[in-house]
Amino acid sequence: QLSAGSLQLTLYQYKTCPFCSKVRAFLDYHGLPYEIVEVNPIMRKEIKFSSYRKVPILLANAGSTLQLNDSSVIISAIKTYLISKRNSLEEIVSFYPPLKTVTEQGKEVFEYGNKYWLMLDEKETKRVYPVKEVRVEEMKWRKWADDWLVHLISPNVYRTPREALASFDYIVREGKFGTVEGFFAKYMGAVAMFFISKRLKKRHHLQDDVREDLYEAVNEWVKAVGKHRLFMGGNQPNLADLAVYGVLRVMEGLEAFDDMMVHTKIQPWYQRMEEVIQKVAV
Repeated sequence: QLSAGSLQLTLYQYKTCPFCSKVRAFLDYHGLPYEIVEVNPIMRKEIKFSSYRKVPILLANAGSTLQLNDSSVIISAIKTYLISKRNSLEEIVSFYPPLKTVTEQGKEVFEYGNKYWLMLDEKETKRVYPVKEVRVEEMKWRKWADDWLVHLISPNVYRTPREALASFDYIVREGKFGTVEGFFAKYMGAVAMFFISKRLKKRHHLQDDVREDLYEAVNEWVKAVGKHRLFMGGNQPNLADLAVYGVLRVMEGLEAFDDMMVHTKIQPWYQRMEEVIQKVAV
C-alpha cells in the first residue's frame, strides 16, 4: 500500500451526517490523516467553491487537487488508489462519472452507477476478493447501507418531540453554528425535523413504531455477518462493515442508539468495530 503521507485529504462535512460518518470511518480505519472542515448547514459558505452542494466532499491532493463527491464514490476511489499501483488518483476518479438523472419530483440529481466497484485489475481483484461471492456480498451490503439503513436514522432520532429536541441539541453542539443561529436551529430545527421524519416514515413505508424497522435492519445485518466471523470481511472489516458502522455511529449518545444496543444483537460486532478503529488511531 502507498504511504498515507502521499495523500493530502480535506473532508467537508456535517459531523452528524451518516454519509460523512461513513467516510470518516473508512479514512480512520485505513490510517489516512485528513483535515476536517465543518460546514455550516444553513449558509454552507465553506463549500461555495463547489457546484456540487452536498456533503461529504473530499479534496484529495496526490500531485494535483481533485474533488471527490458522494460518500460511496469517495470510499471506492480512495480504496482503489490504495490497492492499485498502476493508476493515478485522477484516472481512478474518471472511472466514476456523474450521471444526471431527474427524480419523480422533477429535481435534477447526480448518480454514480458503478460507485460500489473497486477499479482493480484481475490480479488485484483476486488478492482483495479471493472468491467472487466476497465481492458481491460486500457490494450488496454497502448498497443496503445507502438505500435502506441510512433512511432509518432520521425517523428514529426525531421519533418524538423530546427525541427531536435532544437530537438537535447534539447537532448544534457538534456542528458549526453561531450562538443565535444555534438557538434557532435547535428549536426550529427540532420542530421541522419531527414533522419531516413523519413524512420520511410514510415515504419509506416504515412501521408505526419506527424502532421496529431499525431493530429488524440491524438484526438482519448481524445475521448476514454470522456467528463464525468477526466481521463481514472476516478477521478484518471490509467496506460494508465500515459503511454500516459509520451510519449507525451518528446515533451515539441518543435514545435511539441506546434502545438499539438493548433490543438487538449488534453490540458485540459494534464493539469490535470500535476497537479495531481505535487501534489504528493510537
